[in-house]
Amino acid sequence: MELYLKGKTAVVSGASQGLGRAITKELAMEGVTVLATARNEALLHALRDEIIAAGGTAPVLLVQDFVAPEAPQRIAAAALTNLGHVDILINNAGRSRPLDVVAPEDEWAASMTLDFDRHRQLTQELLPHMIERRQGSILNITSTYELRSINASAVAKASVVVWAKQLAGQLGKYGITVNSLQPGLIDTANIRRFFNAAERRQFASQEIALGDFGDPQDVANMATFLVSPRAKYITGTVAVVDGGMRQYPF
Repeated sequence: MELYLKGKTAVVSGASQGLGRAITKELAMEGVTVLATARNEALLHALRDEIIAAGGTAPVLLVQDFVAPEAPQRIAAAALTNLGHVDILINNAGRSRPLDVVAPEDEWAASMTLDFDRHRQLTQELLPHMIERRQGSILNITSTYELRSINASAVAKASVVVWAKQLAGQLGKYGITVNSLQPGLIDTANIRRFFNAAERRQFASQEIALGDFGDPQDVANMATFLVSPRAKYITGTVAVVDGGMRQYPF
């Protein structure tokens, strides 16, 4: 299916590994020029080399700690300087943070900064530009809601979903779509910290309809569609990519 993305521009946070890496590469293979930002310079350069070798559009790299106070301003400025304009924003950066029921305040604050505040701030930096151009696609990578123990990242990402729904209601008149994508258990370093091979097989056989964890490419495929002109009438929604793990009815 032609997604009509060639020549468009995008910003992807947390782009050096995991879901962000897969999304960046898939966008680049569709002809999108991506400002790929993350902390790890070596991984970013390896990603660019991989994309070029595969025939994709070379990304622009920005080494930036996403939680630094000035990060949203620096990322937005680099995007507008290097890309000229921003068609697509993928709010992806994040880190799973399991906590006890009584947890240190600094752990909660750190998760809210990384998983909610910086995404909101970066979006706000780019929104005037998108509103002026009367177009744009914003996609937030969130988290599962069905955990049975406290995870500060999941709480922060749930806040992103509510914020995104509200944004969608106000930005539709400018031709800007705002959606969220909720991955299930995807085979990334972030998730491998919590499951060994035997635990993965047992959990997947019991809880996931398709019988295994997903691949980052599964998320990248959906993300690329949701920010494409093919999805121009989709906004304010949460798309789920979880192999049938979700159990709640709607």
